[in-house]
Amino acid sequence: MHTCFLRTCLAPMRRYRAATCALMIGVALPFASVQAAPNLPNPVMFVTQVPVPADFATIGSVFANHMAGMQDAARGGDLWIRYANGNLRNLTAEAGYGMNGQQGANAIAVRDPAIHFNGSKAIFSMVIGAPTQQYQQITRYWQLYEITGFGVGQTISITHVPGQPEDTNNVEPTYASDGSIIFVSDRPRNGQRHLYPQLDEYESTPTPTGLWNLNPASGALRLLQHSPSGSFRPIVDSYGRVIFTRWDHLQRDQQADAGTYGAFNWVSEAANAATTGPSEVFPEPRAETATTYGFTINHFFPWQLNQDGSAEETLNHIGRHELFDYFAQSLKNDPNLVEYIYGASPPRNNALDVLNWLQIKEDPTTPGRYFAIDAPEFYTHASGQIIAINGSPTTNPDNMLVAYKTPRSTSSFYAGTPPADFTGHYRNPLPMSDGQIVASWVAEPRQTANDGTRPNPVPRYLFRLYGLVTGNGGYLQRDANGALTNGISKSVSWWDPDVLVTYNGPLWELSPVEVRARSVPPNTGNLPPEAPEAQAFSSANVDFAAFQAFLAARGLGVLVSRNVTTRDRADQQQPYNLRVPGGVQSIATGGAVYDITHMQFLQGDQIRGLGGAATPNDGRRVLAQPLHDPNALQWMPPPAPGTPAGAVPIASDGSVAAIVPAQRALAWQSTSSNGTPVVRERYWISVKPGEVRACGGCHGVNTADQTGQVPATNMPLALVNLLNYWQANADVIFADDFE
Repeated sequence: MHTCFLRTCLAPMRRYRAATCALMIGVALPFASVQAAPNLPNPVMFVTQVPVPADFATIGSVFANHMAGMQDAARGGDLWIRYANGNLRNLTAEAGYGMNGQQGANAIAVRDPAIHFNGSKAIFSMVIGAPTQQYQQITRYWQLYEITGFGVGQTISITHVPGQPEDTNNVEPTYASDGSIIFVSDRPRNGQRHLYPQLDEYESTPTPTGLWNLNPASGALRLLQHSPSGSFRPIVDSYGRVIFTRWDHLQRDQQADAGTYGAFNWVSEAANAATTGPSEVFPEPRAETATTYGFTINHFFPWQLNQDGSAEETLNHIGRHELFDYFAQSLKNDPNLVEYIYGASPPRNNALDVLNWLQIKEDPTTPGRYFAIDAPEFYTHASGQIIAINGSPTTNPDNMLVAYKTPRSTSSFYAGTPPADFTGHYRNPLPMSDGQIVASWVAEPRQTANDGTRPNPVPRYLFRLYGLVTGNGGYLQRDANGALTNGISKSVSWWDPDVLVTYNGPLWELSPVEVRARSVPPNTGNLPPEAPEAQAFSSANVDFAAFQAFLAARGLGVLVSRNVTTRDRADQQQPYNLRVPGGVQSIATGGAVYDITHMQFLQGDQIRGLGGAATPNDGRRVLAQPLHDPNALQWMPPPAPGTPAGAVPIASDGSVAAIVPAQRALAWQSTSSNGTPVVRERYWISVKPGEVRACGGCHGVNTADQTGQVPATNMPLALVNLLNYWQANADVIFADDFE
């Protein structure tokens, strides 16, 4: 048994955007065991964190939680293990990391542990360093570290993971099936430093750029998917899928609409690009500013990805129609289009609505069941209601059922007295291998507007780890006798940078993971074409592997849709009586019929600036621009006169095929012959280099489309046409490689 010593440490603060509010946390007490608590099947590794009262772009926030500044992530926490018998061990302190008292060069903050499949090593993120004197400004980044020797009687070893970018924040790591590391980073999509940081589409706040993969042995680093507003907390599930939370906020810039933030455009992503006014082309105006129609989207959904970066989509292609209780139609001048209201026609199987899916974990006792937190964007430090959903790979979205594991009241923030069934707020749910549930829990927050003072902050939320039990109404609730620790406190102080901040009190206990060996899941990816696309390659006499290699060598992919006139039967919020002139149509009812002739592709360019062109703020926001990547356009048939920018024709069978840049967020919309948008798709998607990505139709059909037909299985003529053009020009194309 190891004796554990908590060390005093100084923690930094984060202010609200325009306020001066700082938070500090206190002193850790030495102990080696805890009170009677849940009899857990395995050890639990977790972190302590000095509380930060501010909940905008700080370590506990829903978004922009990846930054490492002194006001973002207070120093003073540690990496811990709690053995099954209740004994505690401070792993980072034992390895020589962290400081007592006043924080300085060896101060640390720790986050996001993940256990390797063999159960004998783990990876986590740590930032090292705090100002050593008043007024000193420092820049530090979260970095990945690997730990071994945390078994009883073993010697701790912590090493910095080689090959990772050292000038970016690298957080929320997990192990891939091949032993490489999948993680979240704010590294620019293409590595160009003048694009750092990427700003989100909502608050124009620094955000992660997506999921990355690192092979420490070879140093190979690659972007798996590009997220304009950020991806969070990936896990590799038992099926080998990367499951993660992604912020979906593909809408117009509210800062530009406000007209008070100095919004402007760079004309390109180049470092020396000229500037121009803040124009936007996609999607339609926001609902708040629209006169005849508008679009607003803002949620954190569960997403999936193969481990090689292919097949990005929401979990099993689930969408708002399966999860939300209300959203508006996109056009107000078409009586066929109606608001989505749960309970109206067509009915759905899932009876429970959910907005956000945070901190997702798979249930080890039931593969394909995922626990998560539904929490508000602000106020609660990403704590809220525990929810669950069945989402195994073979489950149709129509049959994905949500379960409320704690009362719905626990999903909301209350400025006053909460409802009678409110049992607190929950974070970081951990379903364990014996069926028990552990989570970070906080009671009703301190009801006061007083966060203390900048030198002496007072946190409203104090998270502790508890086992959960079944209580009233069959809901989970905190086991009052189930604390995993006796409470870990510390007394810390740090320069912020001009004010000395001091905190003395409990630390947050966060991010528990079960320390156990488990089977290595399959390494997903490298999928062969589906039958309709395989038929197209055969018809064009093109070798699929050779075509993939051609694309991969140039950083390209292909997007294919078999019939874009067909839409899921639930979607009555966008036009659905669609027709290709002289070709296929999917017309379900009377009323307006829309002729669609082109699919316009849009690429996410990091070109929106803030603060004014003369003295711009750091970073750039992504905007959708018509596809203009010359590397992609040069391999497609030249567009006919009158073709909308970045568009390809829709074939007579309703199919579409386009060569697109890989590892860049993409969106698309069908248009009429004069370029007027008809159906705008609502999510960014990125593709892997060499990927040929196919779907049945836009807003893919779950079980039936608007006319009662099953998902499209036709050989896409548009892909045949694209391949024929490629084949006919192959000699020229390959000759270019030798010039």
